[in-house]
Amino acid sequence: MNFRLEAYNVILRVLRGSEFSDSLLNQRARKLKKDGEAVGLFYATVKGVIKKKQKLEYILSFYTDPDKYQDTDIKIKVMLYLGLYQLIYLDSIPPHAAVHETVELAKKQLSPAVGDFVNAVLREYQREDRVTYPTDPAERISNEHSYPLDLIKTWISLWGEEDTEYLAMHFNENPELHIRVNSVATTATKLQNYFSRRDIEIIPCEASKMMFHTTQGAEVLEEVAFSEGYFTVQDTSAAMVVELLDPKKDQSVLDLFAAPGGKCTYISEIMQNSGEVVAVDRSPKKMKMLKRAADRLQLNNIILVTTDALKYGPIAPAFDRVLVDAPCSGWGVFSRKADLRWQNHSDIEELIRLQSRSLDYGANFVKPGGYMVYSTCTMNPDENEEQVKAFLSRNPKFSLVPAEKYIPKEYTEDGYLKTIPFKHFMDGAFAAKLVKST
Repeated sequence: MNFRLEAYNVILRVLRGSEFSDSLLNQRARKLKKDGEAVGLFYATVKGVIKKKQKLEYILSFYTDPDKYQDTDIKIKVMLYLGLYQLIYLDSIPPHAAVHETVELAKKQLSPAVGDFVNAVLREYQREDRVTYPTDPAERISNEHSYPLDLIKTWISLWGEEDTEYLAMHFNENPELHIRVNSVATTATKLQNYFSRRDIEIIPCEASKMMFHTTQGAEVLEEVAFSEGYFTVQDTSAAMVVELLDPKKDQSVLDLFAAPGGKCTYISEIMQNSGEVVAVDRSPKKMKMLKRAADRLQLNNIILVTTDALKYGPIAPAFDRVLVDAPCSGWGVFSRKADLRWQNHSDIEELIRLQSRSLDYGANFVKPGGYMVYSTCTMNPDENEEQVKAFLSRNPKFSLVPAEKYIPKEYTEDGYLKTIPFKHFMDGAFAAKLVKST
């Protein structure tokens, strides 16, 4: 099956340190689909191997010579990951086929000797289960669920062992697809009926009347209703950030760090194409994505400004609403972004400084009596609650507005929007709504 070769090439690029890109995955998937190959297996294998890299590496340590394996070429390791992942997680592939096809791929792409080595390791794994996990909680969770040890230690210090393990397990599951109704083009009832007639089930989300989730993601995205702009893909946690912002018709809204535009387009939809939404982001590539999304959804009140969000001007308190959707550590989206857990988290202090500057800068644009929402897709208190508290201490004209006034109470804590992935079955997100005194 060609999906193994494509999966091998993508995984190798990611683990060598190249930027992981869903666009790369989609490009390879289109090629596989055109050739009649197994697109679903390709996606599952690529994202699964990247997520489970540390667990696979740990298991392999019981079936290889530690000293020799340490210096093994990454190409060979990826072949081993590929074969082992199929044996453990892909029930649809018979074990003999998983081993044989991977060995043949290793012989063709690398060498016959490498193929023989891969065969020997995988066969030994099949013959005998030698794997045991450490008794130390952090080390066990790190190796059993495949996360960096330092990250797991941080999570345990914040939330305890039990919740950390729940979170680690949740992020290893395949997430459902969440979709948002485009109220400019249709209604939630009409969209649900549309899919029902096609034997596709979309389930209403309890958190938002404009959101649905489904296990039939591939079928949903193949429907013409997507290309014609009747719905868009967005996690419910992100939609609730916009509902907390609560934009109104004919208002002026500033969206800093706007691209690729999920929240921005929802703002526009709620405003029913009235007023103006100024979307600011420095990435031309992502701004093109926002433009395509706005065109597909038939939204025409968005003004695109491609520049650094902290250089946008002129600075004036001219906006009814300001959204600061700040760059963050991304702890809340590990289920969707397979490689994110392996990125270096030592830059959090730099992120915190950027978030602080972003809050102060965004505050300059809020009218008296207007609102600013600060949001992240992480559960890190230093980037969330502590960041807001520090801002309020520096900016006495602003005060916190209780989030439960705008969104269901079960998704709030201490006046903030807070979603917990394993509890709410959506991405992890945080948002605070701040009002400027008149």
